Amino acid sequence: MHKRLAFVDTLRGIAVLSVVLQHALEQIVLNQQTGSYYWVFHHALGEYFNFGRFGVVLFFFVSGFVIPYSFPKSAAPVRDFVVSRFFRLYPAYWLSIVVLLVLSPTIEGKTFPLSHVAANATMFQMFMGIPNIRIAYWTLAVELMFYVSCIGLFATGFLTRRLTAFQIVVATCVVGIVAFPFVKVHAVWGVLELALDLTAMFFGKVIRDTVMEDKLSWRHVAICAVLYVIFAAGVAYRRYGIDYQENFFCAYGMGGAYILAAFVFVGFAALGEKAAWRFMSFVGTISYSIYLMGSFAMIVIFYFFGGGSGPLQWFLFTAAVIAASILVSWLTYLTIEKPSINFGHRFRSPRAFASVPLQPTLRSQGAE
Repeated sequence: MHKRLAFVDTLRGIAVLSVVLQHALEQIVLNQQTGSYYWVFHHALGEYFNFGRFGVVLFFFVSGFVIPYSFPKSAAPVRDFVVSRFFRLYPAYWLSIVVLLVLSPTIEGKTFPLSHVAANATMFQMFMGIPNIRIAYWTLAVELMFYVSCIGLFATGFLTRRLTAFQIVVATCVVGIVAFPFVKVHAVWGVLELALDLTAMFFGKVIRDTVMEDKLSWRHVAICAVLYVIFAAGVAYRRYGIDYQENFFCAYGMGGAYILAAFVFVGFAALGEKAAWRFMSFVGTISYSIYLMGSFAMIVIFYFFGGGSGPLQWFLFTAAVIAASILVSWLTYLTIEKPSINFGHRFRSPRAFASVPLQPTLRSQGAE
């Protein structure tokens, strides 16, 4: 079986807590009288940085680092990969939908058409033109697109080729950079933002191929980093503009989130296991459950106790949301997510566990 890398789980922990922090502080500023702190919140959460998008993009980098190497050495590697991903993602996701349908009518006053619920249950609602019944679900569709891309590349033999990920990153970034002076249609830049998300994932593979697989060099990482930064800045500018609309989205904040996520990931990958933090690694282990269930912990706390009326109470509210999210998600992980993953092993090919190891030599640590 794959051996988990503690520094990767640490990154997952940082990513998911960034998302929870963004949501908790947004809850305060949108539903409380923040007075003279109103713009402090907006500057910190939207205009100059967006913690939520930073966390999501960090997840994308982690996926790129891990997923392309998740195809087992078995008689049916694609089938086993799909089975593994299905039991990894869907049971916990379905639970979150059930919790949403129970809590949302009472706490948020929202109900959803059955057709929307059914479409969301597939996780492909974005491709059906149906809205996400929970805003956080949008990232899962991007993950699925990356999985499908990896399956296609694996089936055609390109995934294991040395320069494939590097060439994808370079080509996509160049297209986006060239488009910047000429294309001003907002919808086109929505597509290019999706391309940027996928680029972050393939950039994660480039980093993996450099620090662990001995396929690429830091020169390749540097080239990708320069192009990615320019591409991200262009997408943020065209997609969100520099005139802040008090909606937590702005070119500065979004561009900064995409760019900082790249540099944080590169830094952690360069340090390897030296960058691991035990507590954050634990949070990273249950990060998928936190991503799905954390918002429910937040709305329940806000419903019963409110968000507070000053800095100390806002801090306590945020700390309570983070603590409750971890506790609830740990229970979800133990009762749903982990058992589902183990159950899925029954449907994989007999030799599925003789897989590509997750932890070969970390060149950045000077191991031989």
